[in-house]
Amino acid sequence: MGRIFQTRKATMFKRYAKMAKQFTKIGKEIVMAVKLSGPHPELNPRLRACIANAKAVNMPKTNIDAAIKRASEKDTSNYDEVIYEGYGPFGVPVLVECATDNPTRTIANLRLYFSRANGSVGTTGSVSFMFERKGLFKIDSTGLNHDDVELDIIDFGAEELTWDDETNELIVQVAFTDFGMMQAGLEDKKYVVKETIKTFIPTTTKELSEEEEIEFQKMLDKMEDDDDIMSVYHNLA
Repeated sequence: MGRIFQTRKATMFKRYAKMAKQFTKIGKEIVMAVKLSGPHPELNPRLRACIANAKAVNMPKTNIDAAIKRASEKDTSNYDEVIYEGYGPFGVPVLVECATDNPTRTIANLRLYFSRANGSVGTTGSVSFMFERKGLFKIDSTGLNHDDVELDIIDFGAEELTWDDETNELIVQVAFTDFGMMQAGLEDKKYVVKETIKTFIPTTTKELSEEEEIEFQKMLDKMEDDDDIMSVYHNLA
């Protein structure tokens, strides 16, 4: 009985830790959005996307409003958006997306994560050519007609559409340059956008053994625990 309780407690701790990480990430995104274009969602598309993402991870409205208010204060630090490149263990190319108020701290920590995993930080352009920048939109597909929707949004730059009947979601992929046009088009057509994601998709994939994947995951875990790191991309199959 005691072991079961400990397992449940550990699972709950991991879930809350993940939720806290998500809230921290979205809080930074809200700060950057407000600093760039102001605190009013109706006038700030980036902030509207942040709020949709916050709702997707069940971030309370009071937390969202508090984050916007803090971001509006003059003494609130802004964050620099930086993408670092490198090679993880076994030569796996890695892109690390950061939002930091102290780049010196961030790169020092990043070098440590890479070096301890027998990897290394690379120069700008050293691995980014292996990835394509994309935008993803998750839309509530409840009651939507597939043919009508596809005709509706193709002009907004849709590259790929994936209907997920289990979650009642339509996932739309666009080129990063069409992200704003797609967001504006979906809002104009009154689609319910549950989440927006800016991501990097690898153009090729690499395979590792099970043991090698475990070693690689250890590095990812360290990076994902770092509050300066927003997302980590790689090309493992």
